[in-house]
Amino acid sequence: MHIQQLQLKNYRNYESLDITFDHTINVIIGENAQGKTNLMEAIYLLAFTKSHRTPREKELVKWEEEYAKIEGRVSKRNQSFPLEIVISAKGKKAKLNRIEQKRLSDYIGAFNVVMFAPEDLTLVKGAPQIRRRFMDMELGQIQPRYIYHLGQYQKILKQRNHVLKQLQRQSNQDRTILHVLTDQLIEHAATLLERRFVFLNLLRKWAQPIHYGISRNLETLDITYSPTIEVSEEAKKGKIADIYSRKFIDIEEKEIDRGTTLIGPHRDDLLFYVNDKDVQIYGSQGQQRTTALSVKLAEIELIYNEVGEYPVLLLDDVLSELDDYRQSHLLQTIHGKVQTFVSTTSVDGIQHETLNQATIFRVKDGKVET
Repeated sequence: MHIQQLQLKNYRNYESLDITFDHTINVIIGENAQGKTNLMEAIYLLAFTKSHRTPREKELVKWEEEYAKIEGRVSKRNQSFPLEIVISAKGKKAKLNRIEQKRLSDYIGAFNVVMFAPEDLTLVKGAPQIRRRFMDMELGQIQPRYIYHLGQYQKILKQRNHVLKQLQRQSNQDRTILHVLTDQLIEHAATLLERRFVFLNLLRKWAQPIHYGISRNLETLDITYSPTIEVSEEAKKGKIADIYSRKFIDIEEKEIDRGTTLIGPHRDDLLFYVNDKDVQIYGSQGQQRTTALSVKLAEIELIYNEVGEYPVLLLDDVLSELDDYRQSHLLQTIHGKVQTFVSTTSVDGIQHETLNQATIFRVKDGKVET
């Protein structure tokens, strides 16, 4: 899988751009604030319909323009097809093969991307929502239907929290609506949790040997899921739903007292252990970075085994954050099999045969030269 061509119109600091990429390694060089990360973001957005940097879509539209358009041509399974995203004050439109897709689950998964940026180094030591977002984005790529259940869950969760706040203020209100929303929430929560367990097992399978290799056979990695209910990773949807039902009954008074939903996938977490020690708490910075790198490389293999083709890899200003050994391991792993985009202020000091074969793009003030 690779992206052949990218066209931008009124996107960030790009007034207009039409660029063709090499199907192996593409290096995007530029000083800060010139547009190299915007280019990477546009490729990411073409896959996920959203930015990895901001939830405010109006920021993606060039100043004083009414809309932004991102178009790309992707090659997958020996077929070439166009993708298009248009962002305006009226909302966002996503087209696959020139046909507008009404649901994200019908669009996401057509083009697979793995992003590795400096903020991904906080995957291990950052807040739980970073790890939940990681799971949601990657699961959505290999199981687009997951996006539907996630959207429904978030919608019902918002309604349920509103009802809980109303009950918090007036304790004698009827709780019928709360119970209806709870049943609806459980249906989607159980689906999300079951699929996250499956994803975790796949991620663990690929990440463990990668981590062992990067650590020079000195460290073993384990990844565990930390849910807000007592449930095993082998549990199926029906069992998970039963446990949620009982737990919601037990904590109903506490939830009303606090005015918010206290359990569910929106409060779960991933835990990383190296040699049986929690990396977030006890791991060195080197161990934390090795863990994050192992997980990202595992993503690539996981998607390949689930989809049948390697995803496109975006390395956004991340090589300079890795030492020579980790740089070398990363570049050696992807060499010859993954279309890769590397953004950097300079390639000085990055010595690897992979980059010697790259196509170079130089970015300055929203313009790209080869």
